[in-house]
Amino acid sequence: MYSEKVMDHFMNPRNVGEIEDADGVGEVGNAKCGDIMKIFLKIRDNRIVDVKFKTFGCGAAIASSSMATELIKGKTIDEALELTNKAVAEALDGLPPIKMHCSVLAEQAIKAAIEDYRRRQREKQVNS
Repeated sequence: MYSEKVMDHFMNPRNVGEIEDADGVGEVGNAKCGDIMKIFLKIRDNRIVDVKFKTFGCGAAIASSSMATELIKGKTIDEALELTNKAVAEALDGLPPIKMHCSVLAEQAIKAAIEDYRRRQREKQVNS
């Protein structure tokens, strides 16, 4: 049912945890399936230098979060914004159709974290 990569990222997730002083945080959830993803970004010179996640959900949700963080680490903000749920699923060697929403959540969580970072940057500019 699941690819070896999905199982590997589920059993040995990368970048798990929280960044205390994160520059951007995005949280998305799907009440229907109960999956909740939270992404933390540390950004320097427009580049993602660190990324962590906390996910409450099924194996596919954890694997999608893990793979998505791997795919954006070291990328610029604009490069990270180009990440699609399809790219996450492909990097995992596919997800069952009923689990594709997990890759969508990973994409949405990253975009929400970047939007939070940009909002914070705008507020800093206004307040300085």
